[in-house]
Amino acid sequence: TLEEKKEIAKRYLVPRQIKENGLSKKYIKFTTAAITKIIGQYTREAGVRNLERNIGAICRRIAVDVAKGKKGLVVIDEKKVEEILGPPRYIEEGKEKKPEVGVATGLAWTPVGGEILFVEATKMKGRKSLTLTGQLGDVMQESAKAALSYVRSKAEEFGIDPEFFDKYDIHIHVPAGAIPKDGPSAGITMTVALVSLLTEKPVLSDVAMSGEITLRGRVLPVGGIKEKVLAAKRAGIKKVILPKENKKDLHDVPERVRRGLKFVFVERIEEALPHAIKGWKA
Repeated sequence: TLEEKKEIAKRYLVPRQIKENGLSKKYIKFTTAAITKIIGQYTREAGVRNLERNIGAICRRIAVDVAKGKKGLVVIDEKKVEEILGPPRYIEEGKEKKPEVGVATGLAWTPVGGEILFVEATKMKGRKSLTLTGQLGDVMQESAKAALSYVRSKAEEFGIDPEFFDKYDIHIHVPAGAIPKDGPSAGITMTVALVSLLTEKPVLSDVAMSGEITLRGRVLPVGGIKEKVLAAKRAGIKKVILPKENKKDLHDVPERVRRGLKFVFVERIEEALPHAIKGWKA
């Protein structure tokens, strides 16, 4: 996780690279913000090899300056990181700035940690067509189809025209199309995006969610809860909707990460809608 990598960098990687490059603490100091920036914007890995490589590159640059006669302590902050390593290689997603119709925020697990992802849904005149884009894997495509079938089955209850699928084509897109995505945990996010689209009610921008769904609207447990919650915290999310059966997994999340986040645990989609969609009445 990000927190674990920061601790490893502070305790081991930075001191080792300072020593290996013939420096000492009187010449160079890394801020926590600088380390966080290197982890989040210059590396994408499960381990810390590239993290140490980037720290080493910074130390070598300072060692060259010292060899040329430059004196004094150099504080490596976020600005200095970018000056030495160049523009960020990876940009972390942040939450949407305002509630939008048809756009819901999901939480995903990746081998290099948790990330937020956006599910966008739109409609256009047509007849019974569902288009899925964003390089979605088979399981994720099945989740989208299940979400649409569930929404169709609940159309009248949700105040949606039961004939909407006879009049419109539906398109679901998950941005960052160059990155393959799969797994069932975006089911709840896709469902919320579709309900928002078809009721024309916006999804709250500071809410993120994760959970597998069934055709009956049940929300099933998913993995990677610790990493997903960390991603929500980094993105500025205020409320996280999770399957009720995942409540036990919060014990793995540090208290400092949970602080400031509100968790809502649900067993059914209907329970999630009032927390996710602005103005939704249960």
